[in-house]
Parts: sequence; C-alpha cells; structure tokens
Amino acid sequence: MQVSHTTRAVAYVFDDSNLVSSAGLVPAMKLAEKAGLRRLADKWLSVPTDKGANAGLKVASLAAGMVAGADAIDDMAVLRHGGMRKLFAHLYAPSTLGSFLRAFTFGHVRQLDAVASRFLISLAALSPLIAPEPGDDYVFLDVDDTIIEVHGHQKQGASFGYSGVRGFNAILATLKTVTGAPIILAQRLRRLPGMETARVLFRADSAFYTFAAIHAALAGGADVSVTARLDSAVRKAIAAIPAAGWTPIKYTHAIYDEDTRTWISDAEVAEIPYTAFTSRKRRTTSAVASSCAGFRS
Repeated sequence: MQVSHTTRAVAYVFDDSNLVSSAGLVPAMKLAEKAGLRRLADKWLSVPTDKGANAGLKVASLAAGMVAGADAIDDMAVLRHGGMRKLFAHLYAPSTLGSFLRAFTFGHVRQLDAVASRFLISLAALSPLIAPEPGDDYVFLDVDDTIIEVHGHQKQGASFGYSGVRGFNAILATLKTVTGAPIILAQRLRRLPGMETARVLFRADSAFYTFAAIHAALAGGADVSVTARLDSAVRKAIAAIPAAGWTPIKYTHAIYDEDTRTWISDAEVAEIPYTAFTSRKRRTTSAVASSCAGFRS
C-alpha cells in the first residue's frame, strides 16, 4: 500500500475563546512566579526607554513562550491564542517582545545572568533539582562551549569561530547526576541547596586546563577531571611511563583475548603522580599539586 498524495505543511490555530493550546503553562508559570522570576527581572534588569518597561512581565512571557515550544519571536503568538487570556494577564504581542530583546546590550545580558542564577537557586529550594544519589556516586559538573548559530550581520557579539558558523560562542556548565536529568547552570550560579553534601566532579576539556579554573573547582570542594594540554612537561611525563604501567581501555569495539584474558584495544590509560603549574609560586600550587594525572594514548 502506498500513500497517494504528498503531505503538506499544516498549521494549527486555537481561535476558540474556550480552548487553550498550552494549559500546562499554568503550573509551570505558578512555579516560576513563586521562585521569583518576575520579581528578580524587575530588580536586576534596567533596559532603557519604554521598550524596557515591565521587564519582569516580559521576561516571564518569553519564558512561557519557550516552555510552550516557541523558538522565534513570531512563535510567541502562541500565548495569545484562544482562551489564553482567561488564564494569563499581560500577554504581549510578539513585536513588543522582539523590541524588548533588541534593546539588550552585553551589559543587559550580564544582568540577565544575575536574574537566572538567583532564579535557579530559588527554584532549587522549591523543587528537588538534585535528587539524592545512591551510595557515594558523584554529581558531575561538565563545562564546555557551544556555538549558537545566528543570522544577520548586526548581531552584537556574533562571529565566526572554530566551527566556521556565524554565532555566539556560549560556555555551558551542566550538572548531571546518575539518576536525574541534566540541569544547565548559570555561569555565576551560587551553591544550590543539597550541594553541600554531594560529591562533585568537575569535568572539562583542555580549554579549561588553567590554574584559575582548577583552583576554583578545588577550592569549592570539587574533585577535578580536566584534559591536560600536551605541552613539553606532559610529553616528558608520558615518555617516562613504563610499558607495564599502561592498561588497555575496554572500548565498544575492543576484542577480548581468551589466551591472555585481556582486552585488546587501540587505547590505553596510565595513572601517575604529576604536579601541574609548577611555574607558579609554591604556595599557590599546593592546592593542585596533590592530584594524580591520568594519561591516555
């Protein structure tokens, strides 16, 4: 059996005054209000002119639109469909929200960072974002960057990076537990409730192999797993590892040798004592000198 016609694009509009397309926004926005999203935006955002008026209501509207699936300004019209006005007040037009966002400068983005960090802390106090882990498992804190593609030549801060794509190069800190869903943390997030007793493992690539990043993680009580840059000191340390010091890694395509009862793999790992950042004063390196280095070939 074969379909006899071509599928066409279909658009749905909830124009009945008694129908809503996203009733699930009610509990979500009640929680956002209780965690202080609107209040925090009113306090920390200072967007000039009338475009920045009622910043808290506009930020809450943008958050609601994204929860409802909007990924462009025009999609914010979903908040004004059907009976949404019976559930929510102050439903702004997409053009109003677009003017609000276009008035943002880099400084306003940093103000929004302040809003996001405080909002997430309040949200964590109301909802168990970090579930208790079984046994003594780690809470993983991953730091990495991503390219968010943008279009147009007047996007402030956009450039062509290593990916060859015009966009914003955003650094993301993501919290992940063994049993819970990933949580994207703000860059300047304060300690969340429950983090005081969790074992945190800070994981990052070689871009974060710096004294400042590693020292900050260790000073905050986290363990560290950061890829070391392959400089001359690291090369020398690797060369000094004896052949017996390497252990094959059981990768997906590794082959088990029945005769030797070992895994045959194209990668091996070794762990040795290694003192990083020896060019700094001794008193400043003591916090990072006691860790072991794991090398992989």
